[in-house]
Amino acid sequence: MKPQFKPLTKAEEELMQILWKLEKAFVKDIVDELPEPKPHYNTVSTIIKILEEKGFVAHESFGKANRYFASVAKEEYSKKTMKQYVKKYFEGSYTSMFSFFAKEKDISIEELESILKELKKSSPKK
Repeated sequence: MKPQFKPLTKAEEELMQILWKLEKAFVKDIVDELPEPKPHYNTVSTIIKILEEKGFVAHESFGKANRYFASVAKEEYSKKTMKQYVKKYFEGSYTSMFSFFAKEKDISIEELESILKELKKSSPKK
């Protein structure tokens, strides 16, 4: 099942970050990675099942236990989510987004130059 790439809830994204990091994990492993105060095992299990229904997570069974893994790559999710945010908050303009961060002083000239260098490297030659 291919996910629709609606942004995940904060709790869902937190669990996805752990699955991307661990690659494969049982619910107990995921709970162990969460910060204190740790949510209840059943809460994490429910969120994992929701992520599975949404197509972000799959599992392999070992008897009664399931080991979960991400069925969507972090890079793929990041790319689609960023496009949605740029569209929603910056009218689809990356220029507006970078201008916003520059005005807020959240990005330096050096960082912008580094981004420009990467763009020039990855753009097709004419």
